[in-house]
Amino acid sequence: MDRSQKADAVAQLNAVFNEVSVVVVTRNLGMTVDQSTDLRTKMRDAGATYAKSNDKLEIVGGSMGTQVLDEAGIKALASMPSLDELRGKIVGLVNAPATKVAQVVNAPAAKLARVFGAYGAKDAA
Repeated sequence: MDRSQKADAVAQLNAVFNEVSVVVVTRNLGMTVDQSTDLRTKMRDAGATYAKSNDKLEIVGGSMGTQVLDEAGIKALASMPSLDELRGKIVGLVNAPATKVAQVVNAPAAKLARVFGAYGAKDAA
């Protein structure tokens, strides 16, 4: 990128920054194409404008993008669960099948113990 292209890029970014209240810069390193597409779709659904900005942000390195949020987009982003909440949900989803398997495995033994207890109580009476 030569000096005039850099000046144009800075002017474009400056115009965007003057029009909006929030700009989010993302680095898509390690994301698959599907994940990146899903992120862009969700950001658009939340009211954001997504612009691929590799040439404008090459100083940072890697695949970059900027999202320009209006007021509705900011509210939607703020209402998203925190990273810890999302981790908790994932742990709960992973743990649920194991808990159900343990309950199913233990159920026959518990029923058998109750039957033996009932026969024992019957014989004692």
